[in-house]
Amino acid sequence: MSISTTILRSLSGAYFLQSGIGKLKMPTEAAAGLQQFAATGVPQVAKLDPDTFSKVVSYSEIGVGASLLTPFVSNRLAGLALGAINTGFLSIYFRNEQMTRKDGIRPSEAGTGLSKDLFIAAIAGALIAAPTKPKK
Repeated sequence: MSISTTILRSLSGAYFLQSGIGKLKMPTEAAAGLQQFAATGVPQVAKLDPDTFSKVVSYSEIGVGASLLTPFVSNRLAGLALGAINTGFLSIYFRNEQMTRKDGIRPSEAGTGLSKDLFIAAIAGALIAAPTKPKK
């Protein structure tokens, strides 16, 4: 694994692992708020129980973080996992008018926190496109 992919994987992996662990014992009220916000981008999550929703999000983030931090998981597989979870986050960003300016792309002040998902999409793309064997 090259130094560049190691950096991409370790930083994003640690971020997702920490985020997922932080959601493990989320109070029901907080889970309901997060679920309502997530439903702006992925309406299907509104059908879940808030506690089930928080567990799904938590376990998903832990799984993605662990795949990124596990060296024997290929860059492509780790990138696909990262891209899959990031698709949901980007759906929230692009489908919620409060997150972007009038052009629908640039982040509003409220959307600045979610705009990090654009960088995560770039990391996922870089991992998917990374050469399978480093050049000698």
